[in-house]
Amino acid sequence: MIGIIDVGGGQRDIYGAGVLDYCMKFGIRFDYCIGVSAGSANLGSYLAGQSQRNFRFYTDYSFRKEYMGLGQFLSTRNYINLDYIYSTLANHDGEDPLDFPAMKNSGRIFRIVATDARTGKPHYFSMDDIQQDNYDVFKASSCVPGFNKPYPIGDGIYFDGGFSDPIPVEKAFADGCDKVVVILTRPVDQVRDPKKDQFMARRLASQYPEAAKALANRAQTYNSQVELCKKYAAEGRLLIVAPDDIGKMKTLTRDLEALKHLYHKGQDDATAIIGFLGIKLSSHTPAMMQYPY
Repeated sequence: MIGIIDVGGGQRDIYGAGVLDYCMKFGIRFDYCIGVSAGSANLGSYLAGQSQRNFRFYTDYSFRKEYMGLGQFLSTRNYINLDYIYSTLANHDGEDPLDFPAMKNSGRIFRIVATDARTGKPHYFSMDDIQQDNYDVFKASSCVPGFNKPYPIGDGIYFDGGFSDPIPVEKAFADGCDKVVVILTRPVDQVRDPKKDQFMARRLASQYPEAAKALANRAQTYNSQVELCKKYAAEGRLLIVAPDDIGKMKTLTRDLEALKHLYHKGQDDATAIIGFLGIKLSSHTPAMMQYPY
């Protein structure tokens, strides 16, 4: 079973959108998809076969005042308007609907990582937790502490999956993957600094102490998971696809030219997937990739 992980990273994950659009263009199929934060939404469009849909979210909709901003925070206490992104725009009658039937019937395993706000542990949602016009699992996975209140689903409340299991490579292998492609949105050798996380964790601690602990340890978790990915890569079981440089791009940066540059970088870097999976172009169907097994 071949898996792919998209780790998210807010606006930086337009890089992942570029990687996945390349995969759609050439028919590269993954049996197992696991996404964190924005990476879960990227993979939703990939599974639905909706090329360039994510590109529009990053380069068009994200610039709207309804999408995110100080006005949203002052009125709702949520800087990022998750309901606008994953309901108003994405529902069947929205401006850019997710093709839910295509995603649901894709025949692939889909996991979405969120952080349980009460326990600080990762929670893995599945395709069974998604229904037409109910994309709450994407909202939960993308719910950034400090910018958003925890997102409720059923009896649970959730934060962004990126601080409990930022690179869920162990989950992918435990679920049966033989090979895994990991999309990072930072250079692979860029060590994550814990200072920002620890500041936010202190603000979170009084209300959600276990989630605050996970957030305070996110940098250590992320850095150790990158090292684990490098180990698996040396064994030939994993491919890291990561930008060599992200310029001044941060989680919420809205710079159209920088976004487009990172998207095209993702498309260029995705070519490494072909060699890693041993894919060959078919002479009869040149637009599709064929696996050697």
